Parts: sequence; structure tokens; C-alpha cells
Amino acid sequence: MWLILISEFINDLRKQKLRSFLTMLAICWGTLSVILLLAFGTGVGVKNLEGMMGAGSQIMMVYGGQTSVNYDGLNLGRQIRFQEEDIDLIKETVPNIEYISPQYGRGGVTLQTEHTTTTTFMEGVSSGFDVMRSMFPKEGGRFLNERDIAEQRRVLFLGDEIAERLFPNEDPIGQQVLLDRMPFTVIGVMQPKMQTSMNNGPDANRAIIPYSTFRNIYSYRNLSSILIRPVDAFYQLEVKNKLIEVMAGKYRFDPNDSQAIRIWDFIEMEKINRQVNTGLQLFLFAVGFFTLLIAGVGVANIMYVVVKERTQEIGVKKALGARKHHIILQFIFESLFICLLGGAVGLLISWGIIEGVLSLDLQDGAGQFLGHPILSNQIMIVTIGILTLIGFIAGVFPAIKAARLDPVESLRYE
Repeated sequence: MWLILISEFINDLRKQKLRSFLTMLAICWGTLSVILLLAFGTGVGVKNLEGMMGAGSQIMMVYGGQTSVNYDGLNLGRQIRFQEEDIDLIKETVPNIEYISPQYGRGGVTLQTEHTTTTTFMEGVSSGFDVMRSMFPKEGGRFLNERDIAEQRRVLFLGDEIAERLFPNEDPIGQQVLLDRMPFTVIGVMQPKMQTSMNNGPDANRAIIPYSTFRNIYSYRNLSSILIRPVDAFYQLEVKNKLIEVMAGKYRFDPNDSQAIRIWDFIEMEKINRQVNTGLQLFLFAVGFFTLLIAGVGVANIMYVVVKERTQEIGVKKALGARKHHIILQFIFESLFICLLGGAVGLLISWGIIEGVLSLDLQDGAGQFLGHPILSNQIMIVTIGILTLIGFIAGVFPAIKAARLDPVESLRYE
């Protein structure tokens, strides 16, 4: 039976070569649109999220602010500045914290080697900062540890780009760097990463030392900020609210004063980012779907033409005992075959384009977002499902019309 259906389908294609070609071309173009839009949209979404999380993974950066309301007899406008002792207080009173680190910051720090001299933004932090800020060391090096903190060691962790400037074509690990004319030993270099969110420049150009060493050298009394990561994103609001409550109690400000302390919440940003990416995917899917739907109208038109041209043939089949479901199955099969054949060609072309773009390995500018399309199994399944649905709908109505034809009238049709 299937061989007969395929044979009749091929004969129909031969009779309507131009119309069939244009219809399958439209299906091919629609499939191409759906796949490329979804693949590039997915790639952009993934890279956008990767770039944001390059600055921090499920963390909250807490900054001191300025009170904006009177509270407990104190005037507004007071500066809130954190100190190292706040770290221990937060550890003792705020549950469900996995990592916490003080942050000292200083711009315009001079780094000097025998090769070159440069300036950068430097931070004094604790261990665990590398996990929170996705600043993982390259092989052969390491990040700061607790012993570095306790002994106030003069050790230095460098971003990958500043390390290349200071030590061109050399391994920086174990080398000496003069940091504001004080000798430091390089213990690690950051792995290259994508970063779109940042403060005081990208991490690739950053220098990191133990916070205890920083405080000892520069005699800072107040922290620039506090970095916190909950044990799970589920505890985001609980940790944030408890943190505000504890700090409000110590520094005597209204817990509802949003200006007293400022929180850069990466967990919330990640949620918003994922929602935006989902919206973008739905929009691109809608554009591709309607493009493919228009092609499906062409399939339906050609099937109506086929029904009209094969009216006598249908009459003969029904006169010989063919039932309605035989006629319906025949035309639905032909419609699905057109859609899936055109879709297969479109899929192969899409795959070729995506592989071609990936082979370029674009890493700079817009290429780091648009140069990494993702052809996932989900996209393939969605596309095939759409093609099947459109093929079925485009064939079922002409098929029903054909099945309802009266055998006598069909035989008399010219």
C-alpha cells in the first residue's frame, strides 16, 4: 500500500513540477527560518547569561549607602560603612550562607615588572571569592587560601589579560611583581572568561590580594562591599531580609530604608535574564512559525489542485470499493511528504549554516553572542512537530473534500 502511495505521489510531482518545487521551496525556507531563528536566539540567550554570570554566580554584593529617613532619633543622610567585624556578625546571625567575603577596593594601583608597568583596580578579598566571582585559576596556579589571609602574605592573583601584559610569553606563576613598589609573588592567573556585568572594569584586568594584607598596607577602616552567596538560590530572600535586619540593628537605620544599604542581587538578575531569554525565544519562534505557516497555505493550495485534477481517478477508486479513509490517507500522506521533504532540505541547509558559523570561532564584539548558535534536540523536535502539524492540516481538508466526492459525479467530471 505504501509503495502505491509513494508511486502516485511521485507521479503527481512530475505533473506539477513547478508548483511542487515552489511549494517545497517555501517549506524549506520556512524550516530554515524557524531553525536559524531558534538556534541563534538560543545561542544569544546562553551567551548573555554566561556573560552576566561571569561577574558572579548566585551572589549578592552588599554596599553601604546613605540613610534617607529619620530613625530612632537620628537624622537622615548618615553614611553606612561596613567593617571587617561585620563579616563575623553576619556569619553568626544570618543562616544559609555558603560563602562570604569582605571586599576592599583601590583604583590606580601600579604593577611593575622588568617588562612593563601598568595600573589597575585591585581588591583585597578572602578565599571563596574565586567561586563567587567565577575567577578560577589556570592550571599550575591557585587562588588565595586561608593561610594567605591569616599570615597576611604578599601574594597576588592576576586576571588573564593583565598577566599577559606584565609577563608576555612567560609563565607568571612564581614571578615577582612590584605592587605600589612592594614585592608580591604571583600565585595564580585567572582562566579567560566572558563577562558583560562588571564594576571598576573587567576581572581580566584585575589584581587580587588577601584582604588582611590589603588592610595592613593601606590602613583602610571600612570595607568597599561584602560579597555573599547563599547555599541555594531558594534562600535568596531569606538571606537578604535577615542581612538587612542585622545591619539595621547594628547601624541603627530603618530596615525599610532602601538607600541605607544597596544590594546588587545577581540571583534576581539571573531570574530576569532567563525570563527575557524565554520571551526572546517565544518571539523568534512566532516569527518562524508564521513564516512556515504561510508555506503551509501553499501546500494546502496544491493539494486542492491535486484533488480537482484527480476527480475522475477518485471516482474510479470509490466505484471499485475504496473507502473514505483510504482516500483521506492518500492525500494526507502526500501533504505530509511534501512538508517533511521540504523540511528535511531546510534542516540540512540550516545545519550547514550553523556548523559554518561555529567553525569561524568568533570571540570578539557581536561575534561572541551571534557566533555561537545552538541546534539542540529540542529545536529539532519542535521543528519536526510543526512540519507534521502543518502538513496534516494542509492535507486533511482537501482529503475530506476528496473523500466526499460522489463516484457518479466524479466519473462525469471533465
